[in-house]
Amino acid sequence: MAAKKSSSEGVLSRVSSTISESPIVYRGKRAASDAGFVAKKLLKSTGKAAWIAGTTFLILVVPLIIEMDREAQLNELELQQASLLGTPAVGVPQK
Repeated sequence: MAAKKSSSEGVLSRVSSTISESPIVYRGKRAASDAGFVAKKLLKSTGKAAWIAGTTFLILVVPLIIEMDREAQLNELELQQASLLGTPAVGVPQK
């Protein structure tokens, strides 16, 4: 029985080494390696693009939004003051 067991292990190890040294396995490993490299580069460039978009938004768009809100509040305040004084507001059409 021991002779059969050692010969079966020899067959398994030969089959295993034949499969691992196969050109198909080599191509698969290489394709996986290339895919990993491309994914890493893509994530890196996407991160850079996200950083650029985020900082641009903070520098250009956020101050614009704040200023537009401030202008809207100023217009609302002027309309309230005009209604309290009894004079027709500039932005309100007269009947």
